[in-house]
Amino acid sequence: MSMIEADTMLLTGMFLAMGAGVLSFLSPCVLPIFPAYMSYITGISVKELQGNKNVQILRQLFAHSLLFLLGVSLVFISLGAGASLLGQWVQNLLFGDSGLFIQRIAGIFIIIMGLFIAGWINIPFLMREHRFHSRKKQAGYVGTFFVGLGFAAGWTPCIGPIFGSILFLAASNPGQGIFYTFLYVIGFAIPFLVLTLFIGKTRWIVRHSNIIMKIGAIMMIIMGIVLFFGWMPFISGFLLDLVEDTWLSRLG
Repeated sequence: MSMIEADTMLLTGMFLAMGAGVLSFLSPCVLPIFPAYMSYITGISVKELQGNKNVQILRQLFAHSLLFLLGVSLVFISLGAGASLLGQWVQNLLFGDSGLFIQRIAGIFIIIMGLFIAGWINIPFLMREHRFHSRKKQAGYVGTFFVGLGFAAGWTPCIGPIFGSILFLAASNPGQGIFYTFLYVIGFAIPFLVLTLFIGKTRWIVRHSNIIMKIGAIMMIIMGIVLFFGWMPFISGFLLDLVEDTWLSRLG
């Protein structure tokens, strides 16, 4: 495999990891309760958050959002690092450097999770929530950080399968495992921060969340099939040829 093809594969994985993070935030398990979560960690009413906000409230929202996401990131990236190390250990112990077996297991898992998220199969134990609940919010910004830790530690019906797929992707690509998890966090954080400033706009997205999840689930199934059959190098080569032909035609 050439260096350019390897870079193309990495870019494809980056796009998928970030897309999974965005999908997790836009899922019906997260987006509908987003205003309530922000109200909880800031102490500002949902009605006030969805109305016109002054500069002081915007600064408070942004500061709490960053600390919340810091807690979320700490848990997610730690799990990604663990999955990457486990994948490297298993590859070295049993299957050498190719990791083809783990890649195929990851492909099967991602396909099943995609079918589950689309609602085409039912897996009862994944429907249970194990999200951390606190009866009383801890004081100030420190409390927001711990709420983020508790949120990330929860295994909700929507986030769990999506993030589990990223963990399998990290295990099957130990060299880029932590990087993929980091990009997943970035994908989760970007819409979180954007909608922090426009909480009133979440209603429109919630109305279309089922369509968004169906599209994301189909993409996960396609990704699982690609991983299972080892088609990523061929797809990367096709994309590389397409880009080269486009540039050559422009130069010509």
